[in-house]
Amino acid sequence: MSSDQALQTTVGRRPHRPGPSPLADGERIDIKSFIMRTEDVLASSETGVWTWDGAHGRISLDATAARLFELPAEAVTLPEAALRARIATEDIIETERVLAVAEAAGRVTETRMRVIGEDGRVLRTVRNRIRPVREGEPGVAGITSGMVGTVMEVPGTPGRPASMEWDWRRAREAFVLDAGQAFSEAHTAKDVLRVTDSLAMPGFTPDGIAVFVQEGDELSLVDYQGRDLEGAFDPFPMPVERHYPATDVLRTGRAVYLATPEEYESRYPEAWTWAKRFRRSSWAFLPLVVAGRTIGVWLAAFASPVGFTIEDRSLLSTIARLLAQALSRAYLQDTERELTADLQRTMRPGPTPQVPGMAIATRYVPTGGGLRVGGDWFDVIPLPSGRVGLVIGDVQGHDVRAAAIMAQLRIALRAYASEGHHPDAVLSRASRFLAGLTSEFDQGTEEPRFATCLYVEVDPRSGALDISRAGHLDPEMVFEDGTMVTRPTEGGLPLGVSPEEDYPTTRLILQPGETLLMCTDGLVETCTRDLESGWARLRKAVAGVGGGGGGDLADTLMGTVHDAQEPSRTVPRQERDLDDIALLLLRRPPGARKGPPGGAPVRRVVLTIAQSEPARISDARGQLETLLHDWSRKDRLSDAVLMLSEVVTNVLTHTDGDALLVAELSGPPGDRLLRVEVSDPSDEPPHRRHPGELASSGRGLLLMESLSDAWGYAPRGPGKTTWFELHEQRPGG
Repeated sequence: MSSDQALQTTVGRRPHRPGPSPLADGERIDIKSFIMRTEDVLASSETGVWTWDGAHGRISLDATAARLFELPAEAVTLPEAALRARIATEDIIETERVLAVAEAAGRVTETRMRVIGEDGRVLRTVRNRIRPVREGEPGVAGITSGMVGTVMEVPGTPGRPASMEWDWRRAREAFVLDAGQAFSEAHTAKDVLRVTDSLAMPGFTPDGIAVFVQEGDELSLVDYQGRDLEGAFDPFPMPVERHYPATDVLRTGRAVYLATPEEYESRYPEAWTWAKRFRRSSWAFLPLVVAGRTIGVWLAAFASPVGFTIEDRSLLSTIARLLAQALSRAYLQDTERELTADLQRTMRPGPTPQVPGMAIATRYVPTGGGLRVGGDWFDVIPLPSGRVGLVIGDVQGHDVRAAAIMAQLRIALRAYASEGHHPDAVLSRASRFLAGLTSEFDQGTEEPRFATCLYVEVDPRSGALDISRAGHLDPEMVFEDGTMVTRPTEGGLPLGVSPEEDYPTTRLILQPGETLLMCTDGLVETCTRDLESGWARLRKAVAGVGGGGGGDLADTLMGTVHDAQEPSRTVPRQERDLDDIALLLLRRPPGARKGPPGGAPVRRVVLTIAQSEPARISDARGQLETLLHDWSRKDRLSDAVLMLSEVVTNVLTHTDGDALLVAELSGPPGDRLLRVEVSDPSDEPPHRRHPGELASSGRGLLLMESLSDAWGYAPRGPGKTTWFELHEQRPGG
């Protein structure tokens, strides 16, 4: 017995009940006859189904939904404007408001709409149940963003209040307000034309939309939306002197209304031979006027006759004024964007030169929106000594003047560096140059500009980095295991603030497998995140990719900026991405790395602390803590920091030289070895002392013996090196 037969046997028998047409004894019925298709259920309950494709502005209706909206009772797909023309404008605005709340909450909502006939009467009220479909969510096939819903008629209610009836005057006011809001949100000329094509309301349903502009002595068709696209652009461009409605509007600045085909043919017989193919009934050609100047012509063509009453002409003139303002603003923004792109392409550095034995990766993302040309830049400069200079900086401001100052400052920095000056001298000269440049440029009309800058002179052979900083962010170091730490460096004021400012130099060592990260603040700060949270975001992003190529690391860092801005839906787009991003990465390959092949990457910190800089002992402690950020024994971490302070303080107290710190962490996580070496120029070995109970010093070696797993000292050149070792887990435990 088949499964269908078993099902019929089980549920197909009914007990005999009195009543009409009972089943005969033993008669079976097929359970499948009780199952109706979803379409049949919806049709029998007079419920229609529709979808809105937000990506393409198209609405699809089944036969029932089409009938409820006064369309032929058959499935149809039509432009959004065609359906808006059959719904009360106030209801459309209210529905959009409700949908915005529903989309934010991700839930189904319900609205009511009045369907309006061509004569302006309310034909029926329908109820919609709507679910927004957001991008990336499962939905209807082919709909990536938009809405899906059902629609059914609401039975009429006797004694309905008059306030619910269709009011032409109120509807037109609401329509104009809605159109004004849509135009204000359009940022490009294409956006404006798209909004124009979507304008529709009962009694105002253009079948074709066109925008003309004057280019020299010719009239050009910029955009056309409607049916019969073939041949629409054939006569254009045409001479402005030709007898055509749009050219008349351009010459006179007055609108031309053609209510019937006969009127069109009688007034413009030559143009009618071409226009009649589109089978329209009425035409309105209106001037697009901005500040008293006609910038173009708007055509609204209608398939049904329009009388062009005073109310109709007032509505069309209002829409034309809104369209003119929006197009003027969009054309200006488009021009600014083109100028910005040209400036940025012109001022962008050329191909990045190669650094022997090292890899360089760079990224630059300009700011967006109008003439917001930023002042961020980077440069890679081959030096006469065989070294390489790395420069990154940011001129104050986001305008053409900032870009111009940046271009001149970049050239000056390259010239000073190419002459062979040391990093401190390069920045000092650049600061004097910028101070003189801005004072001449401003001529007392504006505040002088300044610039932050970070200049690094690289020795490719040894990995030595001589760094001078002018108010810029400190460089970061990315270890091979993905750990990112800040390298504090000495610095001075931003360039241009004080012509006599000095810029001290800090020497660091780029170890094999490490990557130097130099960036502007646009990479770290966003409209919703400060520097501290920005650095935390970057450190989290690079974890695990530090050992990859420089290009991969650069792409990862740039990707975090977009991710950080996504949650900020309350911040307007034009207020986001307001800062340039410049990024420069220098990676030293791990070929010379110490340790067994295939072993865990070695982390290393190298730092020089001068006799005149005892405050940098705090920096040394902070860098050691960062180096041991994932150290499993926090009590041993405090021991390491205490011993480091003791050794470095002894050097600065009992010798006349500087302290060179090298801290190295090696081994697999959980069983790592920390070795700290502090070198100084004195050959006098450390002495054990026997301090009394009230003595404030002399216990350094006692601390070393009690806290370290091993310690000692060894001669090194004319001086010595004091070292200690600390295991992550105590030996034997």
